[in-house]
Amino acid sequence: MIGASGRAVRRLMRPLWRPLWHGLRWVAGHNDAVLGLLALVMFIIGWSTISLTHDVPVSLLPVLALAEAVPLVLLRRAPFVGWAIAAAVSVLWWAVVPAFFDSPMPWPVVQFLVLLATIVAVGLWGRWREIPVVIIATGVLLVVAMPDDLKPWALGQALVMGVALLVRWLVISRRQLAVQKDEVETERARRAVVEERSRIARELHDVVAHHMSMIVVQAQSAPIRHGVTDPEVVAEFSAIEGSARQALTEVRSVLGVLRDERGPVKTAPLPDLTQLPALVKASKAAGMPLTSRLRLDPTQVPPGTALVLYRVAQESLANAARHAPGAAVELTLEEDSGWARLMVRNSPPPTHNVRAVGREPDHPRGRNGEGAGTGGDDEGGGNGIPGMFERVRAVGGTFEAEPVGAGFVVIATVPLTGRPQVSGLG
Repeated sequence: MIGASGRAVRRLMRPLWRPLWHGLRWVAGHNDAVLGLLALVMFIIGWSTISLTHDVPVSLLPVLALAEAVPLVLLRRAPFVGWAIAAAVSVLWWAVVPAFFDSPMPWPVVQFLVLLATIVAVGLWGRWREIPVVIIATGVLLVVAMPDDLKPWALGQALVMGVALLVRWLVISRRQLAVQKDEVETERARRAVVEERSRIARELHDVVAHHMSMIVVQAQSAPIRHGVTDPEVVAEFSAIEGSARQALTEVRSVLGVLRDERGPVKTAPLPDLTQLPALVKASKAAGMPLTSRLRLDPTQVPPGTALVLYRVAQESLANAARHAPGAAVELTLEEDSGWARLMVRNSPPPTHNVRAVGREPDHPRGRNGEGAGTGGDDEGGGNGIPGMFERVRAVGGTFEAEPVGAGFVVIATVPLTGRPQVSGLG
């Protein structure tokens, strides 16, 4: 029965909670407006009630009422100053303005309430060194000015200050708890990232690094195992070994970044155009008939743009080696009126069939909605022609990839002005 009545009361009170909650939030966000409204109310009440307890001329009523209400405006921004004004006005009432013989206090009730409000404000927002000054000075004032039956208010104002300090301590404790909670959540998220990086590092080490090491060993031992003495064949195996070693070094550098648990989460080292000649050299060493013309100063290219150009060149050369083996490849990088233009073009023999499918610059999935390559080879994120198109578009450039005769051409044009962000492009 009690539970049913409680639920009924909650249902009746539920429509009132929402406006009450919104009202409290508005008050918390508009302290000055609320204090100004409270001061206006106290000014009106003081003007109307001063003559009931004190014999003052009518012309002084608004002045005295204003002196009573002014400290309320300063409660939030300067609580100690507000208390000092309220205490000075209280002394003025006690020493200069006589009260009627039947008045219980030497000052009006509004003045006493404003004095208590300033004490609470100092307890909530004042400096710690101001609090004992307020308690002692107010206690002395109340003991001297109050009649005997109201002198216990000297202790009462100290209790009021204690309640304000308790509320202040609770607020500070809740803020500290919120900060500690955020720190715990941040540390938990960081540990999750570290654990994920460690897992990725283990996978790379167990799979990629292991296989690359085996390629290096096989390339080293192949001439001996097969009794090969031809210098050209031995040089070919040496080139394969060198490329595998370079790839293994890059994998190990990424592993070092992933395994580093100190400090903030780092990103893997990103290539730039200064490494493009090494990429061309490695491609030639792998047997690709490649010619290159690099007519752009790498130091004049923004980091994000340099990364995009390197990735496009890298992916284009990989596509040429995979889809058109043996084709003559031409790589050109030059500047044209503040823009960098990268072109990779392959020209296979007439009997060779190029597998890559072209892309229109404004079509994200290639011509007729097809993906790049056959069999969905490049459907993964960031690979193939779709990945190159997204990278170039991210730095405000244009991209073309289409068959030309029996061959295929990739053209990326990106601006050299600005500093596009590197994150997300690697």
